[in-house]
Order: sequence, then structure tokens, then C-alpha cells
Amino acid sequence: MPLTEAPIVPFNRAYITGVEQQYMTTAIMNGLLEGDGPFTRRANALVAEIIGAPAALLTTSCTHALEMSALLLDLVPGDEVIVPSFTFVSTATAIALRGAVPVFVDCRPDTLNLDERRVEAAVTPRTRAIVVVHYAGVACEMDAVTAIAGRYGLAVVEDNAHGLGGRYKGRPLGSFGTLAAQSFHATKNVQCGEGGALVVNDAALIERAEIIREKGTNRSQFFRGMTDKYRWVENGSSYLPSDILAAFLVAQLEAIDDIQRRRHRVWDAYDERLADWAGDRGVGRPTVPDGCAHPAHLYYLLLPGLPSRQSLLRHLAERGVRAAFHYQPLHTAPGGLRYGRVAPGGCPVTEDVADRIIRLPLFAEMSDAELDLVVESITSFSGPTA
Repeated sequence: MPLTEAPIVPFNRAYITGVEQQYMTTAIMNGLLEGDGPFTRRANALVAEIIGAPAALLTTSCTHALEMSALLLDLVPGDEVIVPSFTFVSTATAIALRGAVPVFVDCRPDTLNLDERRVEAAVTPRTRAIVVVHYAGVACEMDAVTAIAGRYGLAVVEDNAHGLGGRYKGRPLGSFGTLAAQSFHATKNVQCGEGGALVVNDAALIERAEIIREKGTNRSQFFRGMTDKYRWVENGSSYLPSDILAAFLVAQLEAIDDIQRRRHRVWDAYDERLADWAGDRGVGRPTVPDGCAHPAHLYYLLLPGLPSRQSLLRHLAERGVRAAFHYQPLHTAPGGLRYGRVAPGGCPVTEDVADRIIRLPLFAEMSDAELDLVVESITSFSGPTA
């Protein structure tokens, strides 16, 4: 087939179960279009059930769930929070918005997660919390992280945007931190276009979380008949999505097992079919340590260097395959330089990985023909080796 006629494989295609429209129509017919309607409550319950948490509260984004976490931790100017440099900007901005300082720690060269061996050196008397990001849905070394947090009296927050359905030593990701943030963006395994959730693992924080989510008011308690009027109680914001979006999400959450099965089919095919090619060329593949079960959120390759990464991206694009690189180091970004600081030892692995990583198309309805085209396009690449 001439290259100009090659079908385009998108980087992502949002999965639709077929039930979303029915549920959204029901939400409209209910006449309750704002948040905290029946579908919101159902989505909250499903997320909490998947993670095994006391409560989960739907939010408009994972970013807002992280911002709620910072409010619940009562972060103030001068406080410090340990975060990975290799992550999405929201992990750090939620901290900086409170006037606190994100302290950037390097990632591991194997899983690309926060390097737990470097965390303790970043702790100071001002440290209040550790935020972990389960990259690609592969768990951080939570035993080590929670042990450090326990020694210094620190909270742990999980940015679990990639990790819904993943496990560490049999325990669901999102259940280790005092709080956890979920993403239901269109690129995620389970999605509603834009959305998120705050998972509350400390039952003592549930009431405050509800208040912060409802513009700082006790509106939720009022509608449950717990108070005769609702009033401004503390700082908060409008973090509550419409029940129409929640209806869409419920359809997705109810199909999570099928979605995961479909995605694992693609992930496993990549890992098997690219193994020899990658091994012959010194190209890294995802590492999944013993005791970790991942949700097949993304599949990546680590090329030998920036030139080969860029050449492979061009090579794939010419064949109709849309791949992408990923996070740029936060510690060297303008915002990172302005609002944060780098932990001792710097972040050399993050800087190296950011130049070499390439993410492959992966979505639940990926056809055999699309999968074949991606694999064949990669294995036909003979570009730079550095």
C-alpha cells in the first residue's frame, strides 16, 4: 500500500459503551441537571467500590481533585510537598496555588515513577506531604513511600490519573494515600470527556471534602437534612460536575472490566510483538515489577536518544500512525523554576527520559489492522540509534 493511502491510526479514540446516551437522556428527563443527582451519587459509589475507599466525590477534573487535596491538607505559604518532576503540571500547580513549594524529586529509570530512594533526602522541617504518581498505572513502591511518610508524620496523596484498576501487592491503587485524585479525561481508560474524582481514604475528612467541593458551603449536609440552612463554612470552589456528565461516566464505570480486557489485549500484543525489535536496538519497554498489576493505560518505548525518538515519530507519522512524547521536566519549566525547587541530586533521569520516550496509540476499540500497522511501522524503522 502506498504511504499516502495508509489509514490513520489516532493516538487515542475515546471508547463508547453504547449506554451513555440512554443514561444521559434519563438524567435530562429527571430534570436534575446540576451536580449531586442520582447519577453523581452512583458514580461516587462505583469509584469508591473499585478502590475500596470510604468515599469518592466526583469533580470536574483530576486537577480540581488535586486542588481539593491541597485545601484539605491546609497547605500554607512556605510549606513543602515532595512531587515527581516527571508528571503533568497539575500535580505541582495544586500545591503552588496554596503558596506552598513543590519539591521536585527524580524518577526511577525502570518504572519512571517517583524514586522512593531519593525521597528521604528531600524531607525538611517544612515538608507536609508526598505526592506519588503511578506512571502508566504501574504502582510506585508504596511500602517505602508510606514508611518514610510515617517516620516524618507526612500525608501521602496519590495522583492516580493513570492508575484506576491497577494494584500494588493486591491492593487497589488510590487506596494508599490519605487522599487520591482520579482522572476521567477523554484520554483515560474510563472517561466522560472531562472529569475527575477525589478519593477520601480518611473518613474524618469526608465532611470537609464535601464542603470544599460545594464552594465552601455545607450545602450537601443541608440537602441531607443535617442543618436547617446552608452557609459559607470555609474556602472552597465549584468542583462539582453536572449530573449529565456523571450519567455518561456511570456507563463507563459499569463497563470497566470489559474496557480493561480490551486495552490489555493491545498492551500485551505490543509487548510481545515488539520485544525482539526493541532488544536488538537497545530500546526500552515498560517495566512492571513483581506485585504490580497495571490497567494498560499506556504503552511506551524508550529510544536511545532524542534524535532517534524524533526520527521514529516522523517515521510513524508518514505511515499514518499518531504517536506522542510525554511529560517535560517540571523542575526546568518556567513555572517550576518560579514556584518550586529541586531536591538534592537533581533530576537527571527525568531529563533523560523526557527526551527518549514515545507513547504508542492504545485504545479499547483498536482493530487488528490498526495494531498491525503500528507494529509494522515500528519494526520497519531503521533510523538513528542515538
